[in-house]
Amino acid sequence: MATPEDMYQCQVTNCGCIYNPDRGDKRGKISAGTAFRDLPDTWKCPVCGAGTKSFRPLAGPGSAVEEAPKG
Repeated sequence: MATPEDMYQCQVTNCGCIYNPDRGDKRGKISAGTAFRDLPDTWKCPVCGAGTKSFRPLAGPGSAVEEAPKG
């Protein structure tokens, strides 16, 4: 089972697609067990078509939660 640090979420407004390495991406022909960092540069979000640069990990360094302003 993938940890939140291994799962990445699309940051495009109204998307929020989560890439889970345990599932891969059948539509993009990415087999289960493929880590996000191992995705080809040509891979696109299956929901909105954004590239990998639009994704952030769910937890850990570089995550959207880490960068949220503290109030």
